[in-house]
Amino acid sequence: MNVLVIGSGGREHTLSWKIAQSQLCSKLFIAPGNAGTDSVGTNVNIAVDDFEGIKKLVLDEDIKLVVVGPEAPLVKGIHDFFLADDALKSIPVIGPKKDGAELEGSKDFSKAFMQKHNIPTAAYQTFTAENIEEGYAFLETLKAPFVLKADGLAAGKGVLILDDIQEAKDELRNMLEGKFGNASSKVVIEEFLAGIELSVFVLTDGKDYLILPEAKDYKRIGEGDTGLNTGGMGAISPVPFADDAFMQKVKESVVEPTINGLKADGIDYKGFVFIGLMNVDGEPFVIEYNVRMGDPETEVVIPRIKSDLLELFVAVGEGNLAAKTLEVDERFATTVMLVSGGYPEAYEKGKPMAGFDKIRNALLFHAGTKIENRKIVTSGGRVIAVSALGNTMKDALQISFENAETITYDKKYYRKDIGFDLK
Repeated sequence: MNVLVIGSGGREHTLSWKIAQSQLCSKLFIAPGNAGTDSVGTNVNIAVDDFEGIKKLVLDEDIKLVVVGPEAPLVKGIHDFFLADDALKSIPVIGPKKDGAELEGSKDFSKAFMQKHNIPTAAYQTFTAENIEEGYAFLETLKAPFVLKADGLAAGKGVLILDDIQEAKDELRNMLEGKFGNASSKVVIEEFLAGIELSVFVLTDGKDYLILPEAKDYKRIGEGDTGLNTGGMGAISPVPFADDAFMQKVKESVVEPTINGLKADGIDYKGFVFIGLMNVDGEPFVIEYNVRMGDPETEVVIPRIKSDLLELFVAVGEGNLAAKTLEVDERFATTVMLVSGGYPEAYEKGKPMAGFDKIRNALLFHAGTKIENRKIVTSGGRVIAVSALGNTMKDALQISFENAETITYDKKYYRKDIGFDLK
């Protein structure tokens, strides 16, 4: 079958790399793709939210399955667009419809969903400009640090964690006055949960589900988890503290109530559920939902999956995921993200890259690259993920770091301490 992957980052390159290995895949298209996806399929220069352009491509190329990588087209309703079109409605879309995508599209919606279905999460309240004084009062009831979240999508930058009460009040006002545009016209304030984070990924056909390998990513730009938040500087899978007993708690108190809650609310959900968790003294609490795979977690989760991923996607589309099992590589997977100098603030693009011919025993997943004059150049803040497998976390990290040093471009930066807090 012909398959389309929508997106242009490291997540989409990884998904495309895996799909291309399937015997079910005849032709693979990626829209718009990057320099890495160009080596596993055909890039097509169509924006992720150009639904009419995507429709034309799907019909012209006889595409039989569509995998949506990023959240924006899901929140905008690409799945609903397919279902509403007679020529497209029989083509499975891996990714939820607009109602399910609200789990990521609105922090207020997702917190209310957790509360309704008794899913453990931090206490919270939601505020607008009209009741900002109540927001100030709620902050006074909390202990530092204070967590403020823009309700809508803010490109991963809409969460502030502040230690000073006055700064928290000032930032609440700034957010409600448009610091993150429409995304922060509503702000969720929640209690801070002290613990260690991890991400759990679920693939569901709306009735049944498979729990994929868990991962832990590193968001801060600086070593020791310091500095500004980024889209992710690296990741590890499996997570050593997520033993069988902990994952059983996750399954019983989080995963099953989430899938059952979607069904109870009449939300027909087909695709990934990304569950951001905090391990608080051995108990899982949900920080957030995303409605797609994470990045760079995808770059460690997917290399550990031995099963045919396209076969699983077909089962999601047909609603028979219960008939499938998941085979997982027991080794550790690590990824180290190479970024542009200056990221996550201002950075330059178009830097020529070299060293690809010297890569040994590692997988390169392109995030922000493109081909110019038959040369690979940087085109984003996060440039390339260097993934590796090893019998221990230390072994895998050593391969990732050695190969991270091999790729060269002007002002390259990467964190050299990924996994520092895991033993």
